[in-house]
Amino acid sequence: MHVCLSDWSRLWFSYSGGSLSLPLLHHLPPHAAPPCRFLALLRVSDSFSSSSGSVRLTSAQLGHLQHRPPAMALRDTGSLLVGLLLLFHTWGAWAEVVVSMEDRVEVSLRETAQITCMFTSDDGIGGMTIQWSYVTRSGENQRIYHQDSLMTNVEPGTPYTDRISVNSTGDIVLSIRNVQLEDEVEFVCLVTSLTDGSAEGRTKLLVFEAPNLPTIEGVQTGISVNEDHPSVIGSCEVKNGYPKPNITWYKGNTPLRSIPDVVNVVSSITTESSGLYSVKSELRMKVEKEDKDAQFYCEVTYFVPGGMSMTETSLINITVYYPSTAVNIWVESPKGQIKEGDTIELHCSGNGNPQTAIFTIRHLLDDTTWETNMLVLENVTRQNSGVYECISMDMDTVEEISQNTSLFVHYLGRATVISEKNEVYQGEDLNATCNAVASLPTETAWLKDDKVIAKGHILTLQDTTFDTAGTYVCKVTVPDIEGMETSGTLRVYVQGPPEIMGEDFKEIGTFDSTVDLSCNVRGFPVPKITWTNTDGKDISTSPQTVTEEGAESVVSVKVTSNMIVFCNASNEYGADAVTFSIKAKGNGVIIAVIIICILLLAILGSVLYFLYKKGKICGRSGKQDLTKEKSNKDNIVVEMKSDNTEEAILLGVNGEKQPPNDQ
Repeated sequence: MHVCLSDWSRLWFSYSGGSLSLPLLHHLPPHAAPPCRFLALLRVSDSFSSSSGSVRLTSAQLGHLQHRPPAMALRDTGSLLVGLLLLFHTWGAWAEVVVSMEDRVEVSLRETAQITCMFTSDDGIGGMTIQWSYVTRSGENQRIYHQDSLMTNVEPGTPYTDRISVNSTGDIVLSIRNVQLEDEVEFVCLVTSLTDGSAEGRTKLLVFEAPNLPTIEGVQTGISVNEDHPSVIGSCEVKNGYPKPNITWYKGNTPLRSIPDVVNVVSSITTESSGLYSVKSELRMKVEKEDKDAQFYCEVTYFVPGGMSMTETSLINITVYYPSTAVNIWVESPKGQIKEGDTIELHCSGNGNPQTAIFTIRHLLDDTTWETNMLVLENVTRQNSGVYECISMDMDTVEEISQNTSLFVHYLGRATVISEKNEVYQGEDLNATCNAVASLPTETAWLKDDKVIAKGHILTLQDTTFDTAGTYVCKVTVPDIEGMETSGTLRVYVQGPPEIMGEDFKEIGTFDSTVDLSCNVRGFPVPKITWTNTDGKDISTSPQTVTEEGAESVVSVKVTSNMIVFCNASNEYGADAVTFSIKAKGNGVIIAVIIICILLLAILGSVLYFLYKKGKICGRSGKQDLTKEKSNKDNIVVEMKSDNTEEAILLGVNGEKQPPNDQ
């Protein structure tokens, strides 16, 4: 028996008794198998089945059908056709609706979520019924949206009534605005076809909220390493996150996990009224001495759409209390080498925290002790050198630990100047030495009048003169230590006759005044100085003054006339003298002044007389005018009166007589 498709709408049967063509109740879909496949199926199969029932066609039946008479074959064929028609009636179930959705969609709180429902079906979107629902806390599906070929409808009275929209232009996309924590449920998309059946998909909506920045607070009190149980190090807190944030403690770069009796991390979770989570974590730990420099912080991790995020707190330190395991003693000041006269400051300290021990400093040389951790020694000497020990006794363990240091005080003794003699005669030589006991190498210099004249501890003076005499200073220094020096002196006397310094002195004094005369003499032994005049008489009883080089004397002389004064100096080796010549010129000066005054008075009188004659004074101005009118350059009139007559005669300069009217 042959079964073929004449076209996509009719089924054609051919057998030995004839043929039959039947219409299909359902058109085969375009992707249906070709007719040859059904032919092969009939040849190799002995039954067909469908969801509506089954038709069995065995090989024996096929053979029987082929050899039956036409009437009977037609009847048997009718039974077969019923089964085949039933089979092809359910052909459309092989092309059912397929729905595809993501397992989860992630969105941040208060943002907009989009859930996509993808489907495949032969019917277009217009032939589909679409329904969106969500699974309630009790497990029931609550419809929130319905759409068919005629209308779309958002279900009223649900939490999503005012917050959702659906876009069906391509895939079916459900948009949920202003997502809240309560929206973290499963959403169901149900697609129903008129011919292909129905299918659904599910997506879980996950909501996220990033927490606030975390805070950390460390313990303010110190923690002892001798505590029997873990002590509180600090606490971290992060607020308002969703889902629950996670807190991890770090010491340095190492994360801390709970270890019995060593590290204990305790976290507590609080659900806020908003539904967000706040997490607080407390770290307890048994500390060690090494933790005094440790830095602790918290790392907070939390979920965000698409992954995870992380933030860290600031760093905190803790104060660790631990006993001393060693002590140290040192010279705090002065820095560098110590010399006699310095003030020394010794310090003693342990490596524990805090310094709760009792400290004792002891000088091992003389067994002197001080109950202190800081010792001050003023104006030290070489006797303060030696070994100093610091002893510390812990108050908790009553254990003693100690450490010592050596201290050396450098010294420089007084300079000792040795000379075979300090008095030499002019022309002789003199040698001297200068030494000082010191703990370090020294340098020596000889100075006179603050000027260096020689270096080294030996001083040699050759061919001495009076200029050689004086005070020599021997200065000894230690180059390695600034300010460490000492000195000694040598007084040198040069013997010889006196020598008066300076030349003969001449001075002009005013009349009846006093003049100071000075005489400076060098020589040794110290010369005796006297003052005399030309008569050889002493004129001064003032004492002389001994100087570095000899002696000096000053005398005051009253000048009444020209005079000569002698300064005389002498010792056992000879004598010297100097002359002071004084000239008194006081009387000549007075006479000159008187003469100048007389001349000035004479000049003044002449001027006054001339003015009188000119009529400038004494009321003669009128007569002067009358005379002036009739006089010329050749006439100067002189009025003369005789003894015997009242007649006045005017004479010209040339002796000519002038008439009275001309007066």
